[in-house]
Amino acid sequence: MTPHTIKVACSNCNMRELCMPVGLNEQDLQRIDDLIGARRKVKRNETLFRNGEKFNALYAIRTGFFKTSVATEDGRDQVTGFQMAGEIMGLDGIVSDFHSCDAIALEDAEVCVMPFDKIESLSREVNSLQHHVHKIMSREIVREHGVMLLLGSMRAEERLAAFLLNLVQRLHARGFSQTELVLRMTREEIGSYLGLKLETVSRTFSKFVEEGTVEVKQRHVRILNADALQQLVNNQVACH
Repeated sequence: MTPHTIKVACSNCNMRELCMPVGLNEQDLQRIDDLIGARRKVKRNETLFRNGEKFNALYAIRTGFFKTSVATEDGRDQVTGFQMAGEIMGLDGIVSDFHSCDAIALEDAEVCVMPFDKIESLSREVNSLQHHVHKIMSREIVREHGVMLLLGSMRAEERLAAFLLNLVQRLHARGFSQTELVLRMTREEIGSYLGLKLETVSRTFSKFVEEGTVEVKQRHVRILNADALQQLVNNQVACH
């Protein structure tokens, strides 16, 4: 065990309801506790796994925030997603046994390491775990489809509105405010993810502020009119 890994028990984790199947009996929960190898600390800007690295585990984020990115042919980093506590990372490696992106911590974080061979083995015996893994993979497919829709047809305001609403909804599921959030990523990273230039992201934030939709103080964002943001997204969906 390396110096920055410690044993962890799901049964005592406040993120358990988000990243583990619900309704497990004590015996099954104990078996999942045994499956999880360790808790690993990842410092801000450190890489959890890299594109091309051998895939051998999934990672449940216990604390902190990550981004996933791929290098484009011209050497730029293209952000492909943002992940937060209670979410699972590493699913990209299941298909080919190698990771297809880099996962980088946007702040000091902690993850639970779940060896995939053990997950597969236990899934065959604990149906709810197998169902849960399928659900997580399905959610990832739906998310990617949503991003493609976002990048394919939405205007800048619609993209940023959808991004902010999605972020605040995910944070709210973790017990945070429905209206206030701290952006762990830079505006440049938001632009990379949404397919927008940095200036466009800044200009769109300014437009939302002028219209009284959001209040922005550096990385602190307060949503003043969620309905207005939702209306932007709904208008886009209605066009299809």
